[in-house]
Amino acid sequence: MSFTYHQITERSLDRIAGLSDGVFAFAVTLIVFEIHVPDPGPIGTEAQLASALFALAPRFVTYLLSLLTLGIFWSVQQTHLQYVSRADRKYMWIQLIYLAGISTLPFTTSLLAEFIGFRLALVIYWLNIVVLGWTLLWAWFHARSAGLLREEATADVTRAIWRRTVVAQLLYALGASLAIANTYFSIGFIVLVQLYYALGLGPRIPLLRRTVIGRS
Repeated sequence: MSFTYHQITERSLDRIAGLSDGVFAFAVTLIVFEIHVPDPGPIGTEAQLASALFALAPRFVTYLLSLLTLGIFWSVQQTHLQYVSRADRKYMWIQLIYLAGISTLPFTTSLLAEFIGFRLALVIYWLNIVVLGWTLLWAWFHARSAGLLREEATADVTRAIWRRTVVAQLLYALGASLAIANTYFSIGFIVLVQLYYALGLGPRIPLLRRTVIGRS
């Protein structure tokens, strides 16, 4: 019996999931490192300490923003993997591209924290989210076309994943567009979108009720 090179290079999903968990854990650790304890040198009173902590507010905001981003995209990836029975070489490389986007998030977070009032910094952060969302969808449709999905991954599941991704990306794009007026409006809207998904509020809105799948 002969085999093609692609057949003998199939990858274990456990290895992909394990690598993903490691990359996500590392990214979560890095984003918190962007919050530095104030320099004690010029601080001599309670008021000065309070002022120094207040100056860190943008970094706490971007930390929350990125923590939610990482949590959501980790959860979505885990949901997708539940429906995948095996991985081929192309699927593995798509997942590596996805993880590259995850490992870039600490940089875009730091950039946004440092230049929180700049539209360009916000747009770069938003583009990071765009790459993550569409790469995961690319992985799903490749798995579907290559016959890597389990029997439970019906056409309805594919439609639900497509709708959820498109709606989420449209909401993120709307949030990014608010930076035209003010970057704080944009960040606030994106945080609300992320809380919406993180807290599982989808069923309360009919448009998104159909997109909630695979929650554990």
